[in-house]
Amino acid sequence: MPDMSASVSLAATDLVSLADLDQNKVTPGVLGFIVFAVMAVAVWGLMKSMSKHMRKVDFKEPAETGTDGRPADSPAPRS
Repeated sequence: MPDMSASVSLAATDLVSLADLDQNKVTPGVLGFIVFAVMAVAVWGLMKSMSKHMRKVDFKEPAETGTDGRPADSPAPRS
């Protein structure tokens, strides 16, 4: 069982070293989290708005008729 206590103490020292703040290390902090959260909420709102507007769009175009009564994109009859 000595191996178990050695690994636990090693893990504990790693956690302690992670908890120590390095003054030379730059982290985003609370302000970075707030900015990221605001941007995420803004993107969510934009996607929701776009989805609502896309539901209103009618993608079917009316067929344009030519001078002879056929749709304009149909080929002319062969004679």
